Amino acid sequence: MKEMKYIFGSVPSRRMGLSLGVSPIPKKTCNYACTYCQLGKTYNLANTRQMFYPVQDIIAEFEETIANSPNFDVVTIVGEGEPTLYLGLGDLISEIKKRTDKPVAVITNAALLYDENVQLELSKADIVLPSMDAYDNTTYRKINRPYGKLNYDEVYKGLVTFSEKYEGQLWLEIMLIDEVNDDEEALNNYAKLLNNIKYDRLYLNTPVRPPAESYVKEINSEKMLYAVEKLGGISIDLLKSLGFQSEIKDDLKAILSIIKRHPMNQFEIEEFLKSRECTNIDEIISDLKKDEQVDVIDYKGYITYRLK
Repeated sequence: MKEMKYIFGSVPSRRMGLSLGVSPIPKKTCNYACTYCQLGKTYNLANTRQMFYPVQDIIAEFEETIANSPNFDVVTIVGEGEPTLYLGLGDLISEIKKRTDKPVAVITNAALLYDENVQLELSKADIVLPSMDAYDNTTYRKINRPYGKLNYDEVYKGLVTFSEKYEGQLWLEIMLIDEVNDDEEALNNYAKLLNNIKYDRLYLNTPVRPPAESYVKEINSEKMLYAVEKLGGISIDLLKSLGFQSEIKDDLKAILSIIKRHPMNQFEIEEFLKSRECTNIDEIISDLKKDEQVDVIDYKGYITYRLK
């Protein structure tokens, strides 16, 4: 199977099982430059919605992919940046839903939820997963490093408004970072903000993959358990994920296709290759390390691979 430009996976999602990914935006195009981003630093910081690619081109790839009967539980529009920057998002969701009975989810940083058009387009999705990493403008600037014109109060109000209108499943996520937004005061602030949002689930996360900034650290298990108790959320660390999948027959090309959008550590790569009955695992890992397009990161004793 040829390498796809817009469709990837299935990849394991700790929240949703096996996810067939849809990327409607160019690489690292986002209105945030989050310090914890597993994709590395944002080099195309933007806040203007554009029709980056024709909807029909993305759908053509989607049709080609599902024709091969891949195993997936959900279609996730996520990409390599912020999917709500894609001007064709609403049409894309509608067209995908015509072609599968699996739920369609959108993962968003929530920055544009104040926009009524974005709210309307997202309302077509079965599941929307917005982030709320900050609790005030100071933490917003420190953690998310948004495009200059974005304002925390406006973003938060947009999230509240959307939650009141949305009829699907709203799954919030908060990324907790050591000594940034994990203390008692921060958790109290989150608790107050959450009271105004109508959500179905709250996931609490912490950076477990190499972040964009090396100074970003994960919180320890004791802090996570306390946050879960305080906010009534679910720790993503406690969720199990299934293995990676790819319809690409060449093992190395399959890995490169996955790490373009979802970093893999050494053990995930080994398990992925074993599941495909690969007989030259060491050779493929050696090729990955030599590839100039691949970032090889030693993070907390784990070697993680992601595409530059």
